[in-house]
Amino acid sequence: MNPAALALFIILLIAGVLVAILMDTAGVPDGWTGLTFALFLLLGTYILFAFKVARQWEKAVVLRLGRFHSLRGPGAFWIIPVVDSISNWIDQRVLVTPFSAEKTLTRDTVPVNVDAVLFWVVWDAEKAALEVEDYRTAIAWAAQTALREVIGQMPLADILIGRARMDAELQKIIDERTTPWGITVQSVEIRDVIIPQGLEEAMSRQAQAERERQARVILGESEKQIAESFAEASRAYQNNPTALHLRAMNMLFEGLKEKGALVIVPSSAVDTMNLGGLSGMVSLAQQNLSPEPGE
Repeated sequence: MNPAALALFIILLIAGVLVAILMDTAGVPDGWTGLTFALFLLLGTYILFAFKVARQWEKAVVLRLGRFHSLRGPGAFWIIPVVDSISNWIDQRVLVTPFSAEKTLTRDTVPVNVDAVLFWVVWDAEKAALEVEDYRTAIAWAAQTALREVIGQMPLADILIGRARMDAELQKIIDERTTPWGITVQSVEIRDVIIPQGLEEAMSRQAQAERERQARVILGESEKQIAESFAEASRAYQNNPTALHLRAMNMLFEGLKEKGALVIVPSSAVDTMNLGGLSGMVSLAQQNLSPEPGE
């Protein structure tokens, strides 16, 4: 029963009452008045049960005496009361069904909980109504069974990093099962994968150790590059004593250009780079530049 049919029934009922009152006022026999009112009542009752309206996204499956007769809608249509019946109203929009698999073992025997969402649409309303009792429940169970099957075929690592592949595999399996029902699967999306807490902590420690290992490797490579640079510089200074002395003077200058700086030079460097004479000259220069007391 829809609002439009109910409104027409009320209008005809009121019209029948008014006509009956007018006929009674005009002195028409009561038999004719009652018959006229009964005709209005029967017409209104017929419209109430025969007039149907399907919304834009709906298809009505009409059975005549128990056998499939036709698909009706969208819009207004008529049926024969008692003879015809509407078994299903099929929604042909894209529908969403959430499903999950709890404590399902992966191929490497790790229990996981997986939540997913299924996007599907009914492309053949006749098959959806006649080939399966409850197509909504059927597709939910088919999706859950397929999810458990896919999880059992994949190791945990592939599930965690290969969700796109898992989505495609699920869509293919579910679509093969639902196509005979007039239903097609548009997409499957994995929402969440929950692993045991102990395993999650172990994987976190493993990832941290891997990051520390990479940091040490990078540090070692840096030290190697620095050592190679120093070795190349030493070969350049070995055959050029003047450049070595200039470098020594630059080092002392950099160390002593700030007031109050203290420079500690290894004895081996003093002998190798002849820093003894240079250091004495620098000290003498600093003493000559120091202001006398009282000045």
